[in-house]
Amino acid sequence: MQAKVALVTGGSRGIGREIALSLAGKGIDVILTYQNRADDANRVVADIERHGRKATALQLDLSGSASLDPFMARLKAVLRERWHTGAIDFLVNNAGMGAAVPIAEITEEIFDAFMNVHFKGVVFLTQKCLGMMNDDGGVIFITAAATRFVVPSYATYAACKSAVETFSRYVAREYGTRGIRANVVAPGGIETDFAGAIIRNTPELQAWVKAQTALGRVGQVDDIGGVVAFLCTNDAKWINGQRIEVTGGIHL
Repeated sequence: MQAKVALVTGGSRGIGREIALSLAGKGIDVILTYQNRADDANRVVADIERHGRKATALQLDLSGSASLDPFMARLKAVLRERWHTGAIDFLVNNAGMGAAVPIAEITEEIFDAFMNVHFKGVVFLTQKCLGMMNDDGGVIFITAAATRFVVPSYATYAACKSAVETFSRYVAREYGTRGIRANVVAPGGIETDFAGAIIRNTPELQAWVKAQTALGRVGQVDDIGGVVAFLCTNDAKWINGQRIEVTGGIHL
């Protein structure tokens, strides 16, 4: 029986790493991408392979659309060489960038950087992957709880994520006839390297997140990975077009 294969963008560390490991734990092989931390990505590959699944790491820079076609050629070559197939089963759009930028300080350069990575790159990578996805597959979009409530200085980031959430529902509708599901996972405050590890390195921010969260703590990467992996299993076969907020109950 052919193993299912998932492509996870930004899978070298943080939430992406945990997603990749959780998928492997469900018996799904993983191709993960990294931008410039090849050593971290290769360690994730080694961890997955130690647990009996196949894995590969490929470099991908979503900041420019010119990188997509060469990436897709490398992806197809790896699929042929290692999996003897031309298709994937799941795409997890996780790669991103983060920075606190008040509205008064947004420049066109900053806007374009966020838009390219968080929306334009996601749209066109998803389009290309859907063209080579097996029926009954799925796309998971990692967005943010900040699309529901305001986090000061994250207007551009959250606006791009809101656009992705809308796009995800169109994917669910247009590809549902092939059994392909599209869902959003929206994390809250998670201790990662994101945005300069601001939560991990700021005790005051940690205290604020805890105070606003029903479960009374800051999120960890393993709070997210298992939810994404679940959505890539048959147990979630009837979940489609949904936004699942994974926050411990923040701002209820």
